[in-house]
Amino acid sequence: MILIGERINGMFTDVKDAIASKNKQPIQELAKKQTEAGATYLDVNVGTAAADQEGTMQWLVETIQETCSTPLSLDSQKPSVITAGLKVVNAEAGVILNSTPLNKKNDGEILDKHIEMAEQAGPKACIIALTMDKNGVPQDINARVAIAAEIVQKAMDKSFDTRRLFIDPIVLPVKVPNAQVQVGNILTAMEQIKYLADPAPHMTIGLSNVSQGTSKRSLINRIFLAMAISSGLDSAIVDVLDEDLVNVVATAEMLMNKQIYSDSFLKAYTTANKA
Repeated sequence: MILIGERINGMFTDVKDAIASKNKQPIQELAKKQTEAGATYLDVNVGTAAADQEGTMQWLVETIQETCSTPLSLDSQKPSVITAGLKVVNAEAGVILNSTPLNKKNDGEILDKHIEMAEQAGPKACIIALTMDKNGVPQDINARVAIAAEIVQKAMDKSFDTRRLFIDPIVLPVKVPNAQVQVGNILTAMEQIKYLADPAPHMTIGLSNVSQGTSKRSLINRIFLAMAISSGLDSAIVDVLDEDLVNVVATAEMLMNKQIYSDSFLKAYTTANKA
């Protein structure tokens, strides 16, 4: 399972304060802790913490890389912010461009731009693409799969290896009116999307979105993650510092015969991830 650590995000108060004061210590501590917890990548998201998002992205990337060699996921809806991060990131270690829709009303070529940026960054650069287009987030299974198919087709047309492509079917908060049905839609869509190409694209989600505004966030996140893994999920942006959540991943993969069972399978999974 590809675990992308979510905590270096300007939406969190500690990260926002660190950005405002240019205090490297909290950022570097989060990078180290998430790496030690088994993060495959560290998500880097400026959020709304700074007016100069391009400069702040570069500061965050450089700050993390001073103390940690874990590959990074440059997270922004603005291509200019990702471009700024790519100028200073160690792309040889691997990097994810997170994220792009199929298209936008004001930018019909945004996916093409992300593919081009990834190609320029090198063979270890990947893309997270959202099942979203100029009409917004789809509300049914067929529309999600259709958009995913267009994304995959565009990648193939540009000879972009589908193993470097992550499809995000966009998780919506269950607390939002009429959104609870979307959980089932997303799971069904994922089961279909993984058959769109051979080799298949990765499937990923921003896990914490599903529990936004609820009173049982950790429980909802853990249960939904296990359900999603059974439907083909092999990557997620998560709180890797939640040990119980990581144990859910290890247990789900073991029960699906992706990991060998032993009485110490949890320890073995954590050790393998750290390595």
